[in-house]
Amino acid sequence: MRVKTKYTVAATVLASSVLLSGCGLFGGDQGMEEIDPPQSETYTDEVETVDQEGTDTGAETENEAVTETISRELYLIDENGYVVSQSVNLPKTDGVAKQVLEYLVEGGPVSEILPNGFRAAIPQDTQVSVKMEGTTLIADFSKEFTEYSAEDEMKILQSITWTATQFENIEDVEIRVNGYKLEEMPVNGTPITETLSRADGINLDNSEVVDITNTKPITVYFIAENDGNEYYVPVTKRIEKSESDQVVAAVTELINGPGLSSNLLTDIHGEVELLDSSYADGKVTLDFNEAIFGSLDQKMISSHVLNTLVLSLTEQPGVESVSITVEGEEGIVNEEGTSVSEPVTRPESVNTGSF
Repeated sequence: MRVKTKYTVAATVLASSVLLSGCGLFGGDQGMEEIDPPQSETYTDEVETVDQEGTDTGAETENEAVTETISRELYLIDENGYVVSQSVNLPKTDGVAKQVLEYLVEGGPVSEILPNGFRAAIPQDTQVSVKMEGTTLIADFSKEFTEYSAEDEMKILQSITWTATQFENIEDVEIRVNGYKLEEMPVNGTPITETLSRADGINLDNSEVVDITNTKPITVYFIAENDGNEYYVPVTKRIEKSESDQVVAAVTELINGPGLSSNLLTDIHGEVELLDSSYADGKVTLDFNEAIFGSLDQKMISSHVLNTLVLSLTEQPGVESVSITVEGEEGIVNEEGTSVSEPVTRPESVNTGSF
């Protein structure tokens, strides 16, 4: 039996951790595209966007007509203070952008579906209105938005930004209160750029940075645990500005692991080496030494190793899928016996379990 440490977790992933589909573990879109998993066991190929009033413009199909709920990504705050995506089923509505932000309000409708150990980010009783200007979502909040703890300031910004940009045509967010654009947050004075985007990062880790001006952000995924259930947490770390290979940089950060005081875990240990990497037509191929197998009795890639690699690398622009070889050998499989030398795409939904 394996013992969990800061850098090792059990290789078995719960079925609720990630939606498995397609020819690999994952199936779905990446980057800023909407994460849109099964809708009450009914599927549609329609691409959903948000119109200039912040409402759904996806064409209605026969399947949609009978679907009462749809899965959405809500970025909530976990018990360790991390902003984490949770996939929940929400009632279908035309005003999708407004809806997901309303479900971030403490004490609002999200209260009935909050996973254990998670809380909403936006202060209680806050009212929300939205509209689109180009690819920017204008999110206008009532005065209650200004009543929060200083420690939650960055978490609120990240929760709003990452929740809103799950939709394909929302690239960034502008925040207003009672119609007035905020240039800084009202409690702790965090500056707000013209617009907020995923490029600003999430769960920022600058702990090992000496000179931040010579660095740039990169987002990778580690593992957190709550009551025996595991889920994936995005963390934005800093790498040298001169680093030109984002793929190698992301894998290096995964091998280095989370910060010692982070309460996060990884299944990729320090003996793992990336021997080679290549990129073509949206697919990254990674070649590792045999240490990538970890302590599994057979030569297979653990679910956690594969999931954190795919989630982290598909955060990079242009990366749509990941293939893994070991010391040049193809035919490597995951714990389900599925080849991971074939392209593995980003999951349609992350952290789908109920806790």
